[in-house]
Formats: sequence, structure tokens, C-alpha cells
Amino acid sequence: KLLDIATSNSIVAENVNHIIKERNLKQSAIAQKAGFTPQDFNPMLKGRKLMRAIDIASILDVLGVDANELFKKEE
Repeated sequence: KLLDIATSNSIVAENVNHIIKERNLKQSAIAQKAGFTPQDFNPMLKGRKLMRAIDIASILDVLGVDANELFKKEE
């Protein structure tokens, strides 16, 4: 079943938040390394701003994770 953009975005946001917490990272540091301001990054992680493919690619790169990691839905 294909997910709509808002749903897949909230899954990605949830997984990014989880990885940041799990690794004890600072949201602002990840934002900066990925090329976002904290004011742009925070709404993405709260699901208030859609992440574009290019945004997700930057986040993947900074976190050093596979795309599957960000798109997996917890059962």
C-alpha cells in the first residue's frame, strides 16, 4: 500500500527524532550539518513542514543511515 506524502513524512520525522534521541544528538547540530536552520528543521520533525526528497537526502547523509531506516513503519 502506497503512503500519502503527509503519512510518509510523519514516519520519516518520527524515525529521525528516534535516531537523534537514541544517539543522544542535538537537533540543532543535525539541522546545521544538513544545511537547515533550527527554525526550518524543527517544524519538519514535528510534522508541520513537509520534507522534500532533497531534505531527506541531506538528513540521511548527516545521520549516516539507509533510506529504509527512515521510511520503516513501526508495527
